[in-house]
Order: sequence, then C-alpha cells, then structure tokens
Amino acid sequence: MFGTSGIRGPVGEEMTAALALSVGRAVASEGYDRVVVGRDARESGAVLTDALIAGVRECGADVLEAGIVPTPTVARAVQRTGADAGVVVTASHNPASDNGIKLRAASGTAFDLEQRKAIATRVETDEYDLRPWDGHGSLESLEGALERHATAVAESVSIDDPPSVVVDIGNGNGGITARVLADLGCDVVTLNGQRDGRFPGRPSEPTRETLGDLSSVVATTAASLGIAHDGDADRMVAVDETGTFVPKDVLLALFAREAATAGDTVAVPVGTSRAVDDALSRTGASVTRTRVGDGAVAERAVQPGVVFGGEPSGAWIWPAETPCPDGPLAACKLVELVAARGPLSSLVDGVETYPIRRTSVRVDEKRAVMDRVREDARDRYDDVDLLDGVYVGVDDGWLLLRASGTEPIIRLTAEARDEFRAEQLEADGIGLLESAITTVSGLRP
Repeated sequence: MFGTSGIRGPVGEEMTAALALSVGRAVASEGYDRVVVGRDARESGAVLTDALIAGVRECGADVLEAGIVPTPTVARAVQRTGADAGVVVTASHNPASDNGIKLRAASGTAFDLEQRKAIATRVETDEYDLRPWDGHGSLESLEGALERHATAVAESVSIDDPPSVVVDIGNGNGGITARVLADLGCDVVTLNGQRDGRFPGRPSEPTRETLGDLSSVVATTAASLGIAHDGDADRMVAVDETGTFVPKDVLLALFAREAATAGDTVAVPVGTSRAVDDALSRTGASVTRTRVGDGAVAERAVQPGVVFGGEPSGAWIWPAETPCPDGPLAACKLVELVAARGPLSSLVDGVETYPIRRTSVRVDEKRAVMDRVREDARDRYDDVDLLDGVYVGVDDGWLLLRASGTEPIIRLTAEARDEFRAEQLEADGIGLLESAITTVSGLRP
C-alpha cells in the first residue's frame, strides 16, 4: 500500500474516499490521539481530506486542521503543537489526476516501516477502534501554521546582499518561498503563482524538461538564480543565473559541503553520485547511505553526527532545524549560499562530476525478477550490497538495480569515471536484468 513516500495513485481507482476514511480510522486506532491534517491544492483533496478526518474522529482522535499548506508546514506543526501524528493529503509531484496520503510521526519525520506496516495491516483487515456516538474526536482549525513556518525559515538564514530570484511555484503550495525571500529583501519574480491543483502552468514535478519557462526568465533577466517546487513544496530544485538546470546530485553536494565539517556525516540514499562523497572528502566529512526515500534519509539524518540529509529527488533535510524535507527552507539556504559565495554557475563548476546513466525498464513481475537479479549479481560480482535493490560496486564505478515502489518498473543507474565505462556498466546492468526476466518468464507455467 505504501511506496517510498506514502500512499499514492489515480483518484477514483487506487485513491478513493473509502481508502482515506480507512487510513484515518487506522491512524486513530493505532493510538495517535492528536493529529494535524493538511492537504495540497488538488481539487480531489477536499473530498479525501473530509473522509480522512471523519475516520480519525470516528475512532476517537482529535484533529487540528491546517488547511491547504506545504507538507513541511504540517511536519513542523506536529512538533510545535505536541501532536502525535500528521497527515497530508497530497500526491506531491504526481499529475493532477492522482492524489495520495503522507503520514508524519510526532518528530515530524515520515512514518517508519513498522508504523506503516501497522496502518496497512489495519486497512487490509478492516480492524478499527470505532467509538460510540459520544466518543468521537474533536475538530479544531489550526491557525497560523504557515506564518510560523515562514518565520522559522526566515530566522534560519542570513542574507547580507539579497539577490534577485525567480520562484516557480508550479501552481502548488510553495508560495511561502516567494514571501520569505521578499521579506528578506530579495527582488522576487514569481511564475505559476496561482494555486491550482490542475497544474496548468507546468507539470507538478520540477525537472530540467518542465522548467523551460523558469530557465528562460532567469536567463533573460538580472536574476541570480531560479527556484522551483513540486505540488506540496517539500522538494526544491534550481537553475543558475544562465538559466541552466543544476543537476540534483550537484545540488546535494553543494548543500552537503556547506553543512558538514571535519568528522561530520551526511545521509544520502543508495544511487547517489560519488561526486557527493568526493566533495565531502575534501572537508574531512563522510557519507552514510540509506534506502531510497526521504523517510529513510530523515531517519538517518537525526542520528548523532549527521548534519545534513539529501536525496537527488530534490528533498533536503537540515535536522538541526527540522527533521523533514523542507522546500522553502532549502530555497532560502541556496539563496543564502549564492549571496555569500558568488554565482551559482561557479559553485556548480567547482563540483567534480562523473558520467551517470539512468534508465527504467517495465517489468510486470518485478519482485521475482529482482530476486533473480540478486542471485546472479552475487555470482558475478564481489561487492554486492542489498540495502535497497542490488548495488554493485567496482573499482571505477557502480551500478544499481532497484524496483520502483509505485510502478511496474525496475530502475537502473550506473556511474563511472568516464563515459565509456558508464555505458559499459549500464550495459552490464541491462544484461543482468534481461537475463533475470528471461529466467522468470521461463519458470511460469
């Protein structure tokens, strides 16, 4: 039921009011007595949120309703109010036809594996602690959550010479970023600033391909950089002053290098470029790798000695400030970095990168295929790590095969010191995958 970032799927098919009601019931039945609830701007969110709140209250828990706010706003509100959990009705960067549910623990981090299993089990077995007519939970509007988030972000940075910034809100919940940057003295231009869950300006996921307008505006104005968010504003990506998209592994390296000093550790998922390791080694810091997903990175980021956590999806975590991905905080941190260190393009050029190849293959029986890939990889290679998928390390590079948590595909990533070797490793990975698919197909009756 859960992917790497919660529950997600097409509205009316996988994502229904019935499911939202069940999840709400399960959350309350698991003993989360005080729950912060928010949602993104998708039109389907109103119905799903109503159903979810009904389920929570029906099983005796109280609800603090935050309204249409970024996911990190809910995470911060859970901590601030002393609530037991937070729920956000959002499909994050998925298209408008989808919706979903993200669950946040009392710490503000995503529910861990055991917490997710407990919710899934209750939903699957239809076992809830339904209360009588006089035992339902209360509903209270949570006022000021967004304003408190904005204040906290503004207080986390110091910008002596505020630059000009273009912020592509993507018709989502990230308007807080433009507001905070303007309050900090930046000259701010916004794109797709009208909140609209149909995402008419561009797709909700901010990528090199979807940020053409942002790149053009930055390149043709005096802006020092451009910022973009996804629908629920937990992600943040950027373009430099020339309008060039900043590779997310490079952005991770920049943030990590700025946050870490000698002896510190940075949490990143498997499949992260070795450019991050190399950038940190020059400062005496190191990398610890986790499973894919901002929840896994966040769990590691709050451990002693870990000063930053990042995922190349665009999720950035400063655990001393908040233990969850916070797009507006990341945007302001990046603007602070550019104001203090100079042009973003120069900072990007200072990070040594290596050829990295990424591809996806549709696989209907992905679990059986991945089981076979594990066996074959162990037979062929000495350095095989099964933390999340199949990671193969070689002297001059690595490859990773990992099944998607939400789609019938297996993702392949390969990186090496030169392009030719990266292509070889990609071919090796495809060979492993094709062999496993053939074997599994041959075993079917």
